[in-house]
Amino acid sequence: MKISRRKALAGSAASAAALATGVFRPAIAQSEPIRIGYLPALTGPSSSTGIGINRGTELAVKEINAAGGIKGRQLELIVRDTQSDPTKAVNASTELTRRHKVHVMWGPLNSGEALAATPLIARDNVPQIHPCWVDGLTDPKKWPLAFRNGPTNQQIGAAANHYVVNIVKAKKVAVVSDTTGYGTASLNAYVPMLKTMGAEVVYEGTIEANNPDVKPEMLRMQSGGAQAIMPWSVNAGFLSRLINTRAEMNWDVPIVGQTTLGSGQTKALLKKPEYWEKVYPNNFRNCSYDSASKLPPRTVEFVDRLRKANIDMSDTLLWWIALGYDGPRLIADAIKEAGPEPQAIADYWNKVSKWPGVYATITWTPELHDGFQSEEIIMCQANSLKEGAFTLAPGYTG
Repeated sequence: MKISRRKALAGSAASAAALATGVFRPAIAQSEPIRIGYLPALTGPSSSTGIGINRGTELAVKEINAAGGIKGRQLELIVRDTQSDPTKAVNASTELTRRHKVHVMWGPLNSGEALAATPLIARDNVPQIHPCWVDGLTDPKKWPLAFRNGPTNQQIGAAANHYVVNIVKAKKVAVVSDTTGYGTASLNAYVPMLKTMGAEVVYEGTIEANNPDVKPEMLRMQSGGAQAIMPWSVNAGFLSRLINTRAEMNWDVPIVGQTTLGSGQTKALLKKPEYWEKVYPNNFRNCSYDSASKLPPRTVEFVDRLRKANIDMSDTLLWWIALGYDGPRLIADAIKEAGPEPQAIADYWNKVSKWPGVYATITWTPELHDGFQSEEIIMCQANSLKEGAFTLAPGYTG
């Protein structure tokens, strides 16, 4: 039977209208996986963070999929190890957004990689959640689809500086970082904050993370009269060398700073367990023991599930695992309620208020894509590590 040109055009128009309204879709579109681009650093010098977060991420995806996924669609993690390298993160993010056409991006998980990759993810119109602390990594005007479920450098620095100046009562402070994007950004942010609080910064500098001998820099800190050392790095090897050197110098001064100071990887690199005395890392109330040695109820339930899943907590930090667990759940909630289109996901996240994560309570608005609440940031005792969690540092109550 012949089909006239008019009928053919009419049929084409009807098909186009059906596609536009969503009436007609291939069956695969209703069942194909929801693709999550995932950019952890699983190897390289900054991998301690990614290894811990990965355990929570994989558990969350496994649980969501076992419960039926999102309206029958499974979550698919498309993973690319950034190897702690910003260039590799850039290449991987472009591959995930353009070749694999991921619906959402989870990560990068380290600030140095996120600084390089976030503008490119935004360019390709892909919604993104990352936990990285460098302040400028969210901007609703520049990157309206990029959201942060971790604290900012300003929040982290304010908590650590408050502890050093107001609780430890240190008048002279040494601030040191590695040479990564995160390290240098932290140094640049925290030194002015300390000075504003009335502290004298007697040493500020960056050291290559793989430098085997940090004693010359430590001697400079000591000769300047530093009453506290504040290191900013996610590199466990670098941080352990600072702690070991302090002990070998018989220098009784507190070390206060980045959370990796308290990781199991850092502990494993200490020459003696007692070197962990007077080391106070940042941590978070949801993943800390209170004065009665109790975790919050929500966290207790999470830890029970980690045990049942045989997930190791001894060599990492509980908050890293919890952070990794919260990321896919934030993504799943958005897609379940709003669908997989980029703007719909962002519109949903813009209305999130007091979302009850294991790691953090998250609130976002159209004007503020930094969701972490400052009151949940505390300092803890590194040598109190038990199943990835810590006791509050001296001077805190509750």
